[in-house]
Amino acid sequence: MTDGKYWNERIETMPRDKLEEYQLEALREEIRFAYEHSPYYKRSFDAAGVGPDDIGTLADLSRFPFIDKVTQRDTQGVGSFLGELCAVPEDDVIFISTSSGSTGVPTMSPFTQKDFDEWQDVESRWFYQAGMRKNDRYVHALNFSLYVGGPDVIGAQRIGALCIWGGTLPSERLIFILKTYQPTCIWTSPSYAWYLGETCKKNGVDPVKDLSIRKIFVAGELGGSIEGTRRAIEELWGAELYDFYGLSDIFGACAAMCEAKDGLHIAEDHILVETVDLNSGEVLKPGTTGELVYTTLRKHARPMIRFRTGDIGYIDTTKCSCGRTHGRIHVVGRKDDMFIVSAVNVFPSDVEAVVRGQKGITGEYLIRVTEKNYTCQYEVTVEREESNTAETDEDVAARVQNALKARIGVKPAKVLVAKEGTIERSTHKAKRIIDERKLTYHI
Repeated sequence: MTDGKYWNERIETMPRDKLEEYQLEALREEIRFAYEHSPYYKRSFDAAGVGPDDIGTLADLSRFPFIDKVTQRDTQGVGSFLGELCAVPEDDVIFISTSSGSTGVPTMSPFTQKDFDEWQDVESRWFYQAGMRKNDRYVHALNFSLYVGGPDVIGAQRIGALCIWGGTLPSERLIFILKTYQPTCIWTSPSYAWYLGETCKKNGVDPVKDLSIRKIFVAGELGGSIEGTRRAIEELWGAELYDFYGLSDIFGACAAMCEAKDGLHIAEDHILVETVDLNSGEVLKPGTTGELVYTTLRKHARPMIRFRTGDIGYIDTTKCSCGRTHGRIHVVGRKDDMFIVSAVNVFPSDVEAVVRGQKGITGEYLIRVTEKNYTCQYEVTVEREESNTAETDEDVAARVQNALKARIGVKPAKVLVAKEGTIERSTHKAKRIIDERKLTYHI
């Protein structure tokens, strides 16, 4: 526990060269542990002709093979309940979470007691970094059912905050909690933060005047790092919003915003970050956009060596204005969601950045990806605010279409304008894209 600016000043502000020395030593130990205790890594490393003694520098990691979600699914349950990727016996595992299974069969993520305790220390770091202190009241409005973000409430408790284990409550019940207990902090998804604020107003509750929320933590979607979305939610609640980022494959929040709000600091004392070319797998320089690849440095239950996340982004390793030296990741989208129009990579986050920044529309949107004459194209549906009587639907459509062309480089085939409230609101992760293509596209 600390009373200063940092939760762990020595780790968070470690000079870059010292941090990389720390990473190299931890990487060597992690590779050796994985090789000696995980059947999969032993077989995989041997097949690739590499081993623990081949890590002389951090760059040597590029010689080792990748893993991905398919690897997890193929090895899960093989040889033991926990599978061939795991490096400890089941008796050493005290907790498992699972992925949502939104892109396939759910995958387990096991933790030893050491893994779990170190994970929660990182969560405390993120909460503290975002300004949470022991005099805060915090409502944890995340799913507790096998979701890796559920236990992160323990990180807030370690700070000393008064914690309300809300979970995925009906909106009316959560609003009751917000009114009755007047918490100062809440964690949910960007879509739900917006939906909940709108629901408050519809029920005669002003989120700014009637509630005490001053900090909102969001995760699960990119909205928190899209400036237009972030500012819209902040204005709705009269609160500061901080984006968190996690993967069930590693642990809850692996990265989070600081007060500078210029990317998300990733816990580089626990995770080594590479960015690779989507097609060749070649390692790219920091600052170059590609697929983010993570290697755990301290996790024992299931080491993750060169895990291809499917997230597209880059890492900035320059020192942040907040004084922290750990790199900041900037995620621009998912490889699964990206589509290509006229040789331009288009991400839903690009569309959201435009829609959230336009006046006279609600900020809700839906993308429909189609094909015509064997080429990919996209349509965007937006909602016109009821109060916007100065424009016709045609005016709104033309304005949004031009803004999308300016931001992305290719305009949508069509912009449809719907009445306010037409697009279904989300109480968790919003489904923003409908892909109606029948062809197989390779990225």
